[in-house]
Amino acid sequence: MNETPDIESQPPRGFFRRLFSWRSLRRALIGLFALITLIGLLVTEENWRGKHDWDTYRQEQEAKGEKFDWAAFAPPSAPDDQNFLAAPAFADLVEGKTPFNPYPKSDKQYDYALGDWQKDSPTDLKSWQRAYRQLRVDDNGFAFPATPQPQTSAADVLFALSKFDPQVEALRLASLRPYAYIPIPYDQGINEAATTLLPYLSATKRCAQILQLRAIAELADGHSSNALQDVELLLRVNDSLRNSPLLISQLVQIAIVGYEIQPVWEGLAEHQWSDQQLVDLDASLAREDFLADYELAMRGERACAISTFEIMRHTGEIVVSSADGNNTTVKMTWMPNAFFYQNELAFARLYQRYLLPLVNTNSRTISPETWRKIDAQAQAERNYLSPYSTMARMTAPALDAAVKRFAFAQSSMDLARVGCALERYRLAHGQYPVSLAALEPQFIAQVPHDIINGQPLHYRLKPEGLFILYSVGWNETDDGGVVVIDKKPGRVNWQQGDWVWQYPEK
Repeated sequence: MNETPDIESQPPRGFFRRLFSWRSLRRALIGLFALITLIGLLVTEENWRGKHDWDTYRQEQEAKGEKFDWAAFAPPSAPDDQNFLAAPAFADLVEGKTPFNPYPKSDKQYDYALGDWQKDSPTDLKSWQRAYRQLRVDDNGFAFPATPQPQTSAADVLFALSKFDPQVEALRLASLRPYAYIPIPYDQGINEAATTLLPYLSATKRCAQILQLRAIAELADGHSSNALQDVELLLRVNDSLRNSPLLISQLVQIAIVGYEIQPVWEGLAEHQWSDQQLVDLDASLAREDFLADYELAMRGERACAISTFEIMRHTGEIVVSSADGNNTTVKMTWMPNAFFYQNELAFARLYQRYLLPLVNTNSRTISPETWRKIDAQAQAERNYLSPYSTMARMTAPALDAAVKRFAFAQSSMDLARVGCALERYRLAHGQYPVSLAALEPQFIAQVPHDIINGQPLHYRLKPEGLFILYSVGWNETDDGGVVVIDKKPGRVNWQQGDWVWQYPEK
């Protein structure tokens, strides 16, 4: 029996023909065109609004003295014959032509790490002596010289390092050049700028490692004048990064501060510096101003980042750096201009509201309490997700952590300067003073205050004739001169406890 089809469930005759008729298609096309036009109008309006918002903010801030053009922060170029970093001695290090590594071949049975003034720990030159005599080569296979018969540990270390003497003397001569200029293409964005800068940073750190170990060995060998020359060369090498407006160069400079201070500290602990040498050291250390460097780094980083956003807007590409150092190019030709304009605006506001106020160069203070309040505000804003602040949110955590390093670096320099003044007083009077006030103005023009709170540094004499000098540190609490050391990896936790300058008991 044939089933009768359900007529009501069937489409009416000619339905598909009418559905796909030219009239229906035309209506669909008109609707699609209208939608595309609407989207285009919205994007155009949003692009206009983004550019208007950014231009308005920029003009307001520039009227107050702020600058957003990278060219305002790029250091002026210098002729090669007047440029320390263009001298063949340094250029060879940058290009990797000259072996310059003080570390013997790695081996777990040899612990030849340098000392750490923060842990009240001098360098064990005997461990270096053993490593140089028994390991004999560095990780690249370059041999260290050794005498047939053992000498003192300091003499053996200096003999092993003597293979670097020609390069060190060439660097010393080059350091007399008045300028230090790195040809960084700031206008090509942060990635290109960092790629150019990295070999210079690596060369600078290798110089610091060798000069530090040389200076410490020279002090132990009784040649404080040679040690002073190497410390001052180390300071000059590190100072070559000072005019770079990129944060990475300033962070490397801060890392090298430890190399600078260790030989100063060891010479003070063993009373090996003369009064005139201490005067010279104080003059060199006083030139270090990490609070001013912070402002340069923040404003320079901001300008270079904005320039990078502009490059991305014009090219429609974003270059992403991975942990292995490789770069990946992401196409963003579909991205509206508003995305880049608004991220430039968010980035500029981030610096102006949260990062620049952290350091007060007039009072020469850095307030951790202010940092915590500002960080809480920034975290609250990050919770409001928006594509217009994506890049700023990705960058902010690394930037707001940097201020702690600048604070510690400046405090370390201040403590070292007061340490030099205290030693000058001891040389003149046979003992350390009862208070820091006794140092002014004969032994130091003005005793630096604690940059954390603007109050006097803490100082007291110890029963054995030594002293303890310290800042309250990042926790803003007077812990009585306690240094906190993490069990793993055994490093000083300078975000807790005090920042302390003292010497080991004999």
